[in-house]
Amino acid sequence: MNATLRQLRVFQSVAQTRNFSRTGETIGLTQPAVSRAIAELERELGLRLLDRTTREVELTEAGRSLAARLDRALDELDATLADVAGLADADGGKVRVASSPTLSAYLMPGCIAACAREAPRVRFLLLDRIQQDVLESVRGGEVDFGVVVEPPSVDDLHCEVILHDPFVLVTPARHRLARAASVRWKALDGEPMVLLEPSSGSRRYVDDALARHGAACTVEQELAHPTTVFQMVEAGIGLTVMPRLAVPPGGLHGLAVRPLLPRVERTVMLVRRHDRALSPVAERVWRIVSATVRAGGR
Repeated sequence: MNATLRQLRVFQSVAQTRNFSRTGETIGLTQPAVSRAIAELERELGLRLLDRTTREVELTEAGRSLAARLDRALDELDATLADVAGLADADGGKVRVASSPTLSAYLMPGCIAACAREAPRVRFLLLDRIQQDVLESVRGGEVDFGVVVEPPSVDDLHCEVILHDPFVLVTPARHRLARAASVRWKALDGEPMVLLEPSSGSRRYVDDALARHGAACTVEQELAHPTTVFQMVEAGIGLTVMPRLAVPPGGLHGLAVRPLLPRVERTVMLVRRHDRALSPVAERVWRIVSATVRAGGR
């Protein structure tokens, strides 16, 4: 089949305007040229796409089926061509980055702001997803790169560590453990807990540390977002262990934040596919994110 892009765009316009003359004015062709393009497309497909009368143009069933799918297909083609055209330009273009909710909320805003300052022609698109979906997006090529907590297996990914983030205990301000300057993991034995759900990249660190230090806790709630967890703690439902990065710089009203000993850290890293080089613009954004986080930007 040899339907041309020009024929498809002419048909798209006719399907929208239902008029050959208006289509010609819109896309800069004469009415006979529009008629020829439609006739050639119909011959190529072996189907009649339009019913023409002296007053109007109506889509046949085949025409309606093609028109329903064509807008999206041509939009995707335009986006693909625009992306490819921008590959050689490190100063402008679109870069897609995925990160998990905690990192999206507390780490990425500073990175996006830094990118806007340093590369104003770059469009930084952030996809906020749970960690497993971030990794699938990177492996599937949906995004240029991801920002994740170190996953269990990264053999197929190129990784760059950008942050070591310690875990802290968050308690109601009047809780007995809030009176100490720091808290040992063992002291959490028997305490009710409100934790991030298991799909979080951080949860396995918390579970491992509690088990390793002999702290048997009842998990009262498992939630997706730190803000909700903090509200549960404030309501007295339980204590929580969170990455330090998830605690707002100004602290938490009504709650106490204490270091946990021995110190346990999660490793935050940038990840991309081993077998796919970044475009110049994506490479530039990778460097901006890395430098911003290393410099302490939240």
